[in-house]
Amino acid sequence: MSQLDVTFLGTGTSHGIPVIGCSCPVCTSCDPRDTRYRASILLQSEGCNILVDTSPEFRLQALRAGLKSLDAVFYTHDHADHFNGIDDLRVFCKDHSLPVYCKEDVAQAIQSRFSYVLNGDDIAGGIPHLDLRILKPFEEVEIGGCKVLPIPILHGTREIFAFRIGSFAYATDCSEVPELSLPYFDGLDTLVVGALRYWPHPTHYSVFEAVAFARKVGAKRVYFTHLSHGLSHATLSAELPEGFSVAYDMLHIAVGS
Repeated sequence: MSQLDVTFLGTGTSHGIPVIGCSCPVCTSCDPRDTRYRASILLQSEGCNILVDTSPEFRLQALRAGLKSLDAVFYTHDHADHFNGIDDLRVFCKDHSLPVYCKEDVAQAIQSRFSYVLNGDDIAGGIPHLDLRILKPFEEVEIGGCKVLPIPILHGTREIFAFRIGSFAYATDCSEVPELSLPYFDGLDTLVVGALRYWPHPTHYSVFEAVAFARKVGAKRVYFTHLSHGLSHATLSAELPEGFSVAYDMLHIAVGS
């Protein structure tokens, strides 16, 4: 694989930032890096476009990023903030079915909550046409030269997927990495990991836990995502050790092969 370009389409937690009705310092911040859509990333290599998760703001994210085509979509899990923008995939599958890769439980959620994207009567051409493909843990999938490896992680008690492409890994909504999965995070150039807030949470890493995990696996550079309004971009950035950064919406980074 040649260079991988990563765009952070959204870096906020499930509420987004600003949070509706909130007047805290982060929600009223003048720093544009504190305005965050729900978490999603775009991976691009050799003309191939891969989307990870469809947040409720996916249409706005795609417009802001100038996205014109997609080769595949991968889902970490089916919580609303990572999933409910699925209908806006329809513009990317007008003349073909769009491959969507996910765990079995996510496929079941698509079939029950958005069944029309699989078997709807598309008389006027207004619905997505998705080709569901079930991912198995640690079984690599190749999309246009990008080899995507699904790695099981825990989101509370639920198993979801992180994804590794070459020397890059994306592990949002993580509260624990099982021992079996740890070796698959070795040798990373770049790790993106969720860091919800300063204090512990039952289903997400805190900042302290995210730092500890990144150090354990030895990632050369680390970006925090899925941030709540308890974290100011400027304040957290100043507090982090060398090699750690706070991601923000529309940040572009490049990862070598």
